[in-house]
Amino acid sequence: MEKESALHTNICDLLHIKYPIIQGGMAWVAEHNLAAGVSEAGGLGIIAAGNAPADVVRNEIRKAKEKTDKPFGVNIMLLSPNASEVAQVVIEEKVPVVTTGAGNPEKYLKDWKAAGIIVIPVVASVALAKRMERSGADALVAEGCEAGGHIGELTTMALIPQIVDAVSIPVIAAGGVGDGRGLAAILMLGAKGAQVGTRFVVSHESIVHDNYKKRIISSKDIDSIVTGRSTGHPVRALRNNMTRNYLKLEQEGKSFEELELLTLGSLRKAVMEGDITEGSVMAGQIAGLVSKEQSCKEIMEEMISEAVSAIKKGWL
Repeated sequence: MEKESALHTNICDLLHIKYPIIQGGMAWVAEHNLAAGVSEAGGLGIIAAGNAPADVVRNEIRKAKEKTDKPFGVNIMLLSPNASEVAQVVIEEKVPVVTTGAGNPEKYLKDWKAAGIIVIPVVASVALAKRMERSGADALVAEGCEAGGHIGELTTMALIPQIVDAVSIPVIAAGGVGDGRGLAAILMLGAKGAQVGTRFVVSHESIVHDNYKKRIISSKDIDSIVTGRSTGHPVRALRNNMTRNYLKLEQEGKSFEELELLTLGSLRKAVMEGDITEGSVMAGQIAGLVSKEQSCKEIMEEMISEAVSAIKKGWL
């Protein structure tokens, strides 16, 4: 167990981490280097399985173990065609924590729990939160629409207290948390920790292209936009030529299939190739708060220090 920090919560106890901060499961971004970096810094690093084949995820898990002896997790995107195979890999590799998104993990819960895995589904509504608690989830990530990537409708400010009131398991808040003030705020709303994504994208340990990092660092408060509302699959990213073309096609009433063609491979294009014009530069609304590249350790310690200072000032 890590030495207790000034903001020790029951999430720290559950996950055996020093600080109540977990890293978001961001496809193409959250690989073993970032996950290990966050875990070494006192939080819970996450490897994003995305659509990757099971053997790729297994390799990422093993590489993370070479870089840290601290706990880390794997995020399983349940719509992936490889989800069932990855669900077995996390058992075989003795991954301590699994977070899930884009679906219902109930069919895997029994096996994961039997293997001693802590299961934390990502939810965007009270109804799903209650269902996940009944199914045996250990905690929840409640994600507001301020987050980057795939989002729900409710804001973090509205969503967190409603979910906290509806369930008895710990709630981790996601969406719009980018500094210590945000961390203090979600603790006041009843959450026991924060999931942070965009801030870690620009960390030293993050392998994303420098163009992507610089785009986030230079962004303003109004630079993110949501595409895909007409398809029922809204995604938040930073404005560029791709988002403009997508919104234009949406307004013209193009089909889901036609819209999907426009975004095929666009996230990888941005993250790995640095194409921030035609690629999908996923980032949350807090991108305008991010002003510099730092190590995971610096990010973590700065957020905790700011949160403690905010609370001591009486922002209660």
